[in-house]
Amino acid sequence: MFRVLVTGLGGAGRTTVAAATALAAASSGHRTLLLSAGADAVLGVPAGGPPERPDRVADGLWAARVDAAGDFRAEFLDLQDRVSAALDLLGATPFEDEELTELPGSGEFALLRALATASRGDWDVVVADLPPLDEAVALLALPERLRRYLRRLLPPERQAARALRPVLAQLAGVPMPAQWLYETAARWDGALADVQAAVEDPGTRLTVVAEPGPAAAERLRAVRPGLGLFGHAVHAVVANRLVPGDSADPWVASLAAQQAQCLKEWDGLWPPAAAVGSLPHLGRDPRGLADLARLAALPVLAPPTAAGAREGLPEPVHGDGGTLVWHLPLPGAVKEELSLVRRGDELLVTAGPFRRILPLPPVLRRCTVAGAGLADGTLGVRFTPDPGLWPRTR
Repeated sequence: MFRVLVTGLGGAGRTTVAAATALAAASSGHRTLLLSAGADAVLGVPAGGPPERPDRVADGLWAARVDAAGDFRAEFLDLQDRVSAALDLLGATPFEDEELTELPGSGEFALLRALATASRGDWDVVVADLPPLDEAVALLALPERLRRYLRRLLPPERQAARALRPVLAQLAGVPMPAQWLYETAARWDGALADVQAAVEDPGTRLTVVAEPGPAAAERLRAVRPGLGLFGHAVHAVVANRLVPGDSADPWVASLAAQQAQCLKEWDGLWPPAAAVGSLPHLGRDPRGLADLARLAALPVLAPPTAAGAREGLPEPVHGDGGTLVWHLPLPGAVKEELSLVRRGDELLVTAGPFRRILPLPPVLRRCTVAGAGLADGTLGVRFTPDPGLWPRTR
């Protein structure tokens, strides 16, 4: 199974590209599902039912709309049922289904949950229409971050001591976490693990959509370190709404020249990880399957045919006898915007506005950070082993 996550700069037409990508996959003979958290219709095409019961909108193509409010209510009410005994003791009044409304951000996460659910289906290709690029980078990193928070707040190894909790509570003078709390944390961790696995799978690719121009080029350049930091493999960069380059109109010709210059810069910025392609401006806002079919026929929207290695993950630690080096690909990163902080057995890496906390491999936990260097889009962190870890070479 392949998953194509479509994001891009705001207003660049990512929903159009997501729908056209899904139609292109279906036209190639792939059983395809389009996931959207947007309105009831995508460019005049019904967005379909819930992910469990998608609607067929074309040959080989089904569409599903993620109901953020319904997903939030179901999760909240399920948790409320699990802790009902504690709520009764506190005299709390339980919430009713009708009075619950989703919290900010719940819609985007519901989309990721739907992606994980669809990954267990019999689809060949799943296309998800993600939020704008900055939000998408943070969203795709959310499962990993939430799992880390759960492990810090409720370490799984403490569950083994549940038989001793009454004794520990008396000795410590404070109540110990109840079993339901650990069970809930374990259930959440399992759900987050499914989402993280779907996001990090080598068969998951990211399509970035932008309307070429100076502002878009600057924004993409700023976001690239975040994509690399979290290991999101970019399958395609789609330059959307290109105007004809042979127009006699001076205004159109000037815009076409600006777009051509931007494409030239992108061709040297993104390979070899991504293919840079373009979609023409249709002269109007695309509507319906006929317009989508015109765009879907272009090669840039062809679905991936093979899974590649996930990018942005730290490579194995290399040593020269006296120093260990941990490599982390960070395409587009600028050395002046990078910072490293060692926190116990973790390394906090900051690239511009993006931040990731990486657990150190066991071999590095008895080492000291000696420095770092950035070359060819790869950050190399040097560690000095503590004395006695292994003999130095002469």
